[in-house]
Amino acid sequence: MLTRIDHIGIACFDLDATAEFYRATYGFEVFHREINEEQGVREAMLKINGTSDGGASYLQLLEPTRADSAVGTWLAKNGEGVHHIAFGTEDVAADSESIRDKGVRVLYDQPRRGSMDSRITFLHPKDCHGVLTELVTAAPSAAQSPATTSAKSSAKSSQEPPAAQEGTVDH
Repeated sequence: MLTRIDHIGIACFDLDATAEFYRATYGFEVFHREINEEQGVREAMLKINGTSDGGASYLQLLEPTRADSAVGTWLAKNGEGVHHIAFGTEDVAADSESIRDKGVRVLYDQPRRGSMDSRITFLHPKDCHGVLTELVTAAPSAAQSPATTSAKSSAKSSQEPPAAQEGTVDH
């Protein structure tokens, strides 16, 4: 069962300037930063609030580190703005199967590691009224303590669905 909006992914050209805008304008502080060199993105998670299921709601700022990354390609086509929405769930595997049974294409056969050691999968935007949708099960301690240092992620920690990695998912 989906329990919350986990995060809204926002593609941006300048991560630091965008994070500063959200801090100065709304008071949202960076909770976690991560670099995924394999996928060519830097990200910052800005915590909005905690939730009753132990998770939280965030803005995920995504900046490409190279033009040919999925986010770089998306930015070149669309400019800055909302890239995807992610819903929190207690069991990403079970919920993705339930959604797949309703005819929605799930882009990963098995959930993968996401930001802050979460478990994730994506739903095809053409099956979700044009919205790239992510399902997220937060790591048990993700909402408890912020990570203040950047981490390099492996390819397994991709934040992009396979087709989006190649720049072929239409938004």
